[in-house]
Amino acid sequence: MLAETSSPGSKQALRLLRLYHLYRLSVGITLVLLISSNMDNQLLAFAKNDLLRSGSWLYLVLNILLVVFWENTRRPAQLFTLAWVDVLMLCGLFYAAGGVGSAIGNLLIVSVAISNTLLRGRIGLLIAAVASLGIVGFSFLLSFSQPTSPGDYLQVGTLGALCFAAALLVQGLTRRLEVSENLAQQRASEVVGLEALNALILQRMRTGILVLDDQRRVQLANHSALTLLGQKNLDGELIDDYSPTLVERLQLWLNNPTLRPQSLKITSSSLELLPSFIALDQSPNHRTLVFLEDLAQISQQAQQLKLAALGRLTAGIAHEIRNPLGAISHAAQLLRESEELNSADRRLTQIIQDHSQRMNRVIENVLQLSRRQQAVPQRLDLKPWLEHFVAETRERANERQHIHLHIGAGDFNTLMDPNQLTQILDNLLRNAWRHSAMNHDQAQVWLELFVDADSQLPVLEVVDDGPGVAPDQQTHLFEPFFTTSSQGTGLGLYLSRELCESNQARLDFKPRQGGGCFRITFAHGRKQS
Repeated sequence: MLAETSSPGSKQALRLLRLYHLYRLSVGITLVLLISSNMDNQLLAFAKNDLLRSGSWLYLVLNILLVVFWENTRRPAQLFTLAWVDVLMLCGLFYAAGGVGSAIGNLLIVSVAISNTLLRGRIGLLIAAVASLGIVGFSFLLSFSQPTSPGDYLQVGTLGALCFAAALLVQGLTRRLEVSENLAQQRASEVVGLEALNALILQRMRTGILVLDDQRRVQLANHSALTLLGQKNLDGELIDDYSPTLVERLQLWLNNPTLRPQSLKITSSSLELLPSFIALDQSPNHRTLVFLEDLAQISQQAQQLKLAALGRLTAGIAHEIRNPLGAISHAAQLLRESEELNSADRRLTQIIQDHSQRMNRVIENVLQLSRRQQAVPQRLDLKPWLEHFVAETRERANERQHIHLHIGAGDFNTLMDPNQLTQILDNLLRNAWRHSAMNHDQAQVWLELFVDADSQLPVLEVVDDGPGVAPDQQTHLFEPFFTTSSQGTGLGLYLSRELCESNQARLDFKPRQGGGCFRITFAHGRKQS
C-alpha cells in the first residue's frame, strides 16, 4: 500500500514536505504560546489544561525532532509515519482542548489536506479515516464528562466528512498538477533535444553559416564557416577584423537588399566564396544571418552536370563520328605506305593520323563519363598488387621508359576496385613519363608506397623528374579539359580523381623541387558496416 505514495524525490514533493514541516511547527508554536499566556483558560472552557499543556509541548518538541531528522526524507514509510503521528497527536490535542468547541478539528482538516499532497490513493484516505475516527471517538468519550448538544454531533460529522473531502480534493488537484508538470518536463526535454539536433545539423552543414548582431559581432559560426574563413573560433569577435571584404558585401546588401552580392576571396585559403544575407528580425538590435558557399564546389557540381550531359551526347553520336574518323585514319595510313609520296607528304599523313588518334582518345575519355561502372571495392593488399602491376608495366614499356618501385614498412590493406586502380595508375604513369621526357632522354617514374605517420593510411606517390607544374596551373589540374600539353585531352586527371573518390580514396598534387608528385591516399582496409 505504501507504493501508492507520491514520488518524494521530486522537487515539487520536497517543497510540499517543507511546507508540511513549517505548518506543524507553526501549529506547535502557536499552541505553546497560547497555553503560556493563560488565554486557554478563557477560550477553552472545557479544556483539560494540564493535559493540553503537556500535549502542546510534546507536539512542538516531537515536530522539531522530526524536522531535524526527517527534513528531506524520501522514504514512503517515513512519510506515512509522519502523517500518522501528526494526525494522532492532533486528535489527542482535540480531546485535551474539549472537542469541537476548540477549533483544533479544523487543524486536523488542514493536516489531512497537506499530507495527501504527499500520499496517494488508499494510503492518503487512510490518514483521513484515522482523523475522522479520532474526531468521532474522542467526541464520544467527551460526551460522558461534559454536556453535549445535538449541534455538536452535527459538527463532529461535518469535520469527519471534511477530512475525506479534503483528502479527495487535494489528491485530485495534485494529480492534475503532476500531469501538467510531467507534460511540461516532456515538452522541455523535446525542446532540448530539438535544439541539440539543430545544433548538430548546423555544425555538419557544408554551407558556412554566421549570425551577426547589429555591431557585426559573431554570435554563432558553424564548423564550415570557420573552415572557409580559415579561423578556429569567432564567437564574440568582430567580423571586421577577419574579413573586411565580407563587411563590404554586407554594407552593399544593407543599402540595397535586392542586389545579388558579389563573391569574395579569402587570402589565407585562396578560396572564393559567395555570400548571401538574411535579416533575422526588424528590431533595433537586429541580427543578420550570413550564408557562405564555396564556389569551387558549386563549379564542380556544374562541371559534373555538364560532363554528364556531354557524355550522353557523345554516346549518342560516337558511332557516327568514329566510323568516318576510322576511315580517315586508315586512309592516311595506306596513303603513307605509298612509294610515290615524298617526305613532306608523308609528314602530312602522319599529322592526319596523330590528330585522328587524339580525337579518338577524346571520344573514349568522354564515353567513360557516361558509361563508367560503379566501383566494386575489394580488400586489397597494395604491396603484392603493386609489385605485380609494376612487373606488367615494365614489360609493356619501351626502352626509354623506366619505372622504379619503393615500398616501406606497414600495413597496406585497403578497399579498392583493382580495375579502377589500374586505370588510375595508367593515367598517372603516362602523364609522369611525358613530363620526365621533357627534361631527359630517359623518362623515369618512381612509385613510393608508405603509411602516413599522422593518419595511418596507406599512401602511394607517383613521382617524376620533369619540369613540374607552374603554381598558377596547379589549382586547375583536376578540372575537365584542362591540359598543359597540346597532345592531351584534359580528362585523364579529372577521371583519375573521380575514380579515387568513388573508392573513398583521394588524389592530390604535391609540388616538389625538380618534378611533380601525385599522391593517392587510400581508405582503411575494413568495410563500412
